[in-house]
Amino acid sequence: MKIVVFGGAGFLGSHVADVLSERDHKVVIFDRRESKYLKDGQISVIGDITDQEAVEKAIKGSDIVYNFAGVADLDEAKARPIETIKNNILGNAVLLEASRVNAIKRFVFASTLYVYSKAGSFYRSSKQACELLIENYHEVYGLDFTILRYGSLYGPRADEKNGLFNILRQALTENKIIRHGDGEELREYIHVYDAARLSVDILCEEYKNQHVVITGNQQVRIKDLLIMIREMLDNKIELEFLTVDKNEHYEITPYAFNPKLAKRIQSNHYVDLGQGILELISEIYKEHFPHKKHNGIYVKD
Repeated sequence: MKIVVFGGAGFLGSHVADVLSERDHKVVIFDRRESKYLKDGQISVIGDITDQEAVEKAIKGSDIVYNFAGVADLDEAKARPIETIKNNILGNAVLLEASRVNAIKRFVFASTLYVYSKAGSFYRSSKQACELLIENYHEVYGLDFTILRYGSLYGPRADEKNGLFNILRQALTENKIIRHGDGEELREYIHVYDAARLSVDILCEEYKNQHVVITGNQQVRIKDLLIMIREMLDNKIELEFLTVDKNEHYEITPYAFNPKLAKRIQSNHYVDLGQGILELISEIYKEHFPHKKHNGIYVKD
C-alpha cells in the first residue's frame, strides 16, 4: 500500500515509517523538514499540514494516512495555545478533509492517554478535539480510522521534548537529576521500537474504527526509575525532588475524563525498560561527548 506519514521526520513518526518500509509499503514522509532517517525507497515531501493544496497533493493516490504532526510537548502547548490549536486541530482537519476527498482507506491518528485526564492543558484539549473530529468524519462521510492513544514513549531519536531523554541528558551533563514532584508518580514507559511496531500492527481489520491504547508492559514509580538510573551511572548522580503547586502531568493515572473506550494492544515480546535506558544513555553520551572514547556504559568523568 501507499502510505503517507505526516510528521514522519519526528521521533515516533520516523520509527513508524521504518516499520512500514520493512513491511514493503510505499512510504511518503511529509514534514516541515527532511527526515534525517530517510531510508531507501521512502519519499520526502517538505510542507506544512495547514497547507491544504500541499496536503491534498501528497495524499492523492494513497491508501493510508498517519498523522503524527503538530505540537507534541505539553509545556510548548501551554505556552503557545494559538499555534497548538492551529497545528493540532486545524492541521488535523485539513488532513481529514484531504483524506475524505481522496477516499483514503484508513486515517490513523496519534493521540495520547491525556485525553482521559484533567491534566495536560491545551495539549490534552487539542487531542480531544481531534478525536471528536475524526469520529465526525466517520459518522458523516464513512472515513475509516484508528485512534492511537500513546503512553510515555522513550528511545532512540528522542529530543528535548521527551521526558526520559531530558532526565538522562541532565544526569550525564550535570551529574544530577532535578524532578518537579515527589517521585511517587507512576508511568508505563514503552520503547519507541515497540510502539512503532504496534502502530503498524493496527492496520489489520480488527482495529478499524477503534480507539487503541499503546503503552508499556512495565509500570514503574518515577522515584524507582531515577534510583535505577543513578545506579547505572555508578551512584554518582544527585537526585533532587522539588515541590510544585500545580502540575500539568498526571501522577498515578490519567483517567478522569471518559471518552470513547479503547482497546489496549500489547506484544508478547518487548524491549526491557532497563535495557532501553542503557541504550539511550549510550546515545546521549555519544551526542554530548563525541571526543571521548567509550565502551559499555558511558558516564561523565
